[in-house]
Parts: sequence; C-alpha cells; structure tokens
Amino acid sequence: MVRAIAILIGAGFVAVLSWALFWSIQGVITDPPAPTAVDEFHLHPKEVELASNGFFGTYDQRQLQRGLQVYKEVCSNCHSLKHVAFRDLTQLGYSAAQLKKFAADWSVKAKQFDPKSGDTTERPNTPSDYFPTVYYPGTGNPPDLSLITKARHEGPAYVYSLLTGYRDQPAALLKKFPDAKVPDGLYYNPYFANLNIAMPPPLTQDGQVTYLDGTKSTVQQNAKDVAAFLTWAAEPNLPTRHAYGLAVLGFLLFFCILAYGAYQNIWRDIKH
Repeated sequence: MVRAIAILIGAGFVAVLSWALFWSIQGVITDPPAPTAVDEFHLHPKEVELASNGFFGTYDQRQLQRGLQVYKEVCSNCHSLKHVAFRDLTQLGYSAAQLKKFAADWSVKAKQFDPKSGDTTERPNTPSDYFPTVYYPGTGNPPDLSLITKARHEGPAYVYSLLTGYRDQPAALLKKFPDAKVPDGLYYNPYFANLNIAMPPPLTQDGQVTYLDGTKSTVQQNAKDVAAFLTWAAEPNLPTRHAYGLAVLGFLLFFCILAYGAYQNIWRDIKH
C-alpha cells in the first residue's frame, strides 16, 4: 500500500513538472521575449594570435616581458596578481639579481605584522613575496587578474578585445533602445557582459608604454602583450603540460602498434 502511494505521488510530481515545462515552452514559442540591447550589440571576442594558442602552444619570453611591463605601468595601480610571486618571473628570463631589484622597487610594499606591538608596517618586497594586493578604502579590491584568462570564456581574446573595445555608444543602439544610454561614470564596451563597464579605458594612445626591447608600442600591441602575460600568469606550466600531452599521445600510439602486432602474431594461425 505504501509503495503504491509513493508511486502515485511520484507520478503526480512528474505530471506537474511536465505540465509546467509544456506551458513554458509554448509561452517561449508563442510569445518570445523581446530582444535587449545586450542581445543585439554584445560582441564575441576578437581572435588574437598568441604563441600560446593551440595544442603546440608555448610562450614567447620577449612578449611576456613586454606584457609584464604593460601590467606594471598601466594595470598594476588597480589590479592585483595575488597568485603570482616575484620569483615566478624567472620563467620570463629574468636573473635573481634583476628579480630582487624588481621586487624591492615595486610601488606597493609588503605588509608586515609585529606581534609584540600589534602594529602593521611596510617593508620592501622580496622575490619570495607575492604581488601585493591592491586595496582602495571604501571601495574594496578591484578584480584580481591572476586567473582572468581562465575565468573568462576565450580568456586571452576576451582581455585583448576588452582593452581595445572602448568606443562611443552606437547611434543605432540608442535609436532602437532609447533607455539603454550609458549611465554616468560608466563606459561603453561591446565586449563587456552588459555593454557598460566601470573601468576607464586603460590603454588610450599609441606610445603609452615605451618598450625596453624597442618594439613599436601601439594600443593593439600593448593589449596583445598584456593578454599573453596574463595567460602565462594563469597557466605558467602550459608548455610543460603540452609536452606531457604529446608524450602521452606518443606512448598510446606506440602501445596501439604493439597491441596490433601482438594480435596479429597470436591469431595468425587461428581462423576467426
């Protein structure tokens, strides 16, 4: 008896859910929701060619160094890299002496707590320290960039597109959606989720960053280089992972050849 009641109750739940699903689908078909400004004007990230792209991707050290320079001179005042230590920059080709000076010269100093006095003081960063966290009293911490290229769909392309995507709001958008005017204090960027972003354009003109290696500095080049650097920050072991992947595929291929040879040898005189 209890089992029969349980079956009836379960069947009732299924019937109710099926009924709700049917009318929901019918409502979407007969009365689809009106398109929004985001639906029509949000753009997919532009493709960006980086050495790390693809299955055989690796990193270009010179580009990573340029990207670090862009991050330091343009992005570091507002965004942290809390998952990256200064000593990790050895992978970019810097020596121990260069890293020591680089860390000590960083504008935001490391915090140091004195358990005896209870005071928090500052000291120069050391290579073993992580990049200091950026904090603004009253507003908190701006988004950290350590994992931004992993946290966003098509991360490197998203970063590149966002940095180069600032523009005036299209007249066609305002004509079709008069209420979608960019609010005061925000900036129009079609690559951002809701089209309006609070961050002012960080890259405003060519030559904003003077590259130490002599590369011509343009907004597009700056955006591309910092996207490459942030890709490395999020996945510094990418070349090693790719190498392991190729080794595993090579082993599997070799194993399949051996297995096929063994199969042919064992079953060659047996009809099957």
